[in-house]
Amino acid sequence: MQISNLEVWFQRPKDIVRKLLTGDLDLGIVGLDTVSEYGQGSPELIMVHDTLEYGDCRLSLAIPKYGIFENVNSISQLVQMPQWTSEKPLRVATGFTYLGPKFMKEKGLEHVAFSTADGALEAAPAMGTADAILDLVSSGTTLRENNLKELEGGVVLQSQAVLVASKRAVIERSAVLTTTHEILERLEAHLRAVGQFTVTANMKGRSAEEVAERILSQPSLSGLQGPTISPVFCKRDGKVIVDYYAIVICVPKKDLYTSVQQLRGIGGSGVLVSPLTYIFDAEPPRWADFLTRLGR
Repeated sequence: MQISNLEVWFQRPKDIVRKLLTGDLDLGIVGLDTVSEYGQGSPELIMVHDTLEYGDCRLSLAIPKYGIFENVNSISQLVQMPQWTSEKPLRVATGFTYLGPKFMKEKGLEHVAFSTADGALEAAPAMGTADAILDLVSSGTTLRENNLKELEGGVVLQSQAVLVASKRAVIERSAVLTTTHEILERLEAHLRAVGQFTVTANMKGRSAEEVAERILSQPSLSGLQGPTISPVFCKRDGKVIVDYYAIVICVPKKDLYTSVQQLRGIGGSGVLVSPLTYIFDAEPPRWADFLTRLGR
């Protein structure tokens, strides 16, 4: 499904945020960590969708497992270490020069010196160029491979891909607001459909109500709001009759095989399974929230 009057630019994440702030872009899909770092809480940015369910990671403080940090396992223990003074501050390597200092100040770490870097930071403590790193962590494998550990209370923020808009653009240009609504609806419908399957089967019965009764007796066959049941017409001895009913339900992936077994157990046959792409429902609650934040 195409969206009219839409031009897509592929940009570096930080440039997306910067161009939203300058008005060169109207909408952007980028990580929450990047929005927070380069947007710096600007009122010119407004969140449209905060859980696009990919790019999951966390911005976290990590220190070596050895040496003076061997028995340090929390941010509070790090704060209490007597080593950090104005002459010898805690050295932190990070690419997050806004979120890093803000977080350290909130946690009570007064004596901190930041060094900026965009590449692999994990080697910095072993090389002696930093005491700790503040970086994005997904599985934690790279930290473990470099003999580093995350600190309890050391997560700055949890991040994933988000949809963010230029507040000025959606307020001043109705076409941008309309497009934002369409994109949000499609994202919500797609996310709702992820991991859902349509299951269709034929079932012999005396009536649609009788078939529905059998289906609803099974815990995995209720679908989103209940099964859809339609008569299957055939011609016998010159007459159009109904012996079978086609049933359609929506089933989560984790319940798929159980649902197929239950269908067979109550007389279902010819079971067809296909993945869902979209599930459109009522107006997404996020849209009403978005309009409220816009003052509409």
